[in-house]
Amino acid sequence: MIKKSIQLKKAAPRDVYGVNNRYLNIMQAHFSKLKITARGDDIIIHGEKEQIEDFEDKIDLVSRHIAKYNSITESQLERILNIDDNKPMRSDIENSDDEVLVFGVSGMLIKPRTINQRAMVKAIRSNDMLFALGPAGTGKTYTAVALAVQALKSKEVRRIILTRPAVEAGENLGFLPGDLKEKLDPYLQPLYDALRDMIPSEKLEYLIDSGVIQIAPLAFMRGRTLDHAFVILDEAQNTTNAQMKMFLTRMGKSAKFIITGDMSQVDLPRKQTSGLREAMRVLKGVKGISVVKLDEKDVIRHELVKKIISAYDKQTDSQS
Repeated sequence: MIKKSIQLKKAAPRDVYGVNNRYLNIMQAHFSKLKITARGDDIIIHGEKEQIEDFEDKIDLVSRHIAKYNSITESQLERILNIDDNKPMRSDIENSDDEVLVFGVSGMLIKPRTINQRAMVKAIRSNDMLFALGPAGTGKTYTAVALAVQALKSKEVRRIILTRPAVEAGENLGFLPGDLKEKLDPYLQPLYDALRDMIPSEKLEYLIDSGVIQIAPLAFMRGRTLDHAFVILDEAQNTTNAQMKMFLTRMGKSAKFIITGDMSQVDLPRKQTSGLREAMRVLKGVKGISVVKLDEKDVIRHELVKKIISAYDKQTDSQS
């Protein structure tokens, strides 16, 4: 009898173990001759070598299934545990890495996790400009940044430019402490957070210092021509019509543009029309521009976020 430790890398422990360890108990029942103990990301196994190797194979397939489909059911788990004679199913799960956009920090597999995130990937590969619209938590920005990093690593572009309007959401920018960069960094933090998942810190610092990756407020885009670049405008609902036109006309040769926004979270003054809303009207039907709309089904944050978005949508519908 031997002891072995397996670390979960492709899926979160809570998804693999299930609520109250429901899935883990199913696996323990299937591998009744093994002693299986879960400790966070680590699974400690005691048993015979051949059975442990079989368990490793199955837990890897379970993790891959969750990474690919974002969930697993008891019946799917049972099929995976008895997958030896089901070659098509094994092949489908094992070939899931073709969806990976970036192999991130600590082996993280970064890939589209919902239908509409996959639609974003498909759309930007066949169009040079993409508008990704939807509520918070749907992975718009994260997927866009992953696509940009993928393009940079594959040398499809020479630089990444990430920008968003510095519009106060209930706070006054002038009263924030620090110099201009320190005042603006909080607005750009989601972009930094996504990049830190995908690029090791030292490499990221070098890419930013050398200008290969540029993160700046929208006002800094004026007068530039963005050639050979993957450019993301985040929080585009907070642009004015003039700002949006200015940004869209920065597009240079061999460039890709992704514009993300949530029309339910406009922080502009009440009488100010959102540049994103106007762009959707003016650019409708223009060849080379794609629009992907995400909704609460694409939310990959806490389960409550889906319910919160749905509740607010119902209230909005009842008031309209």
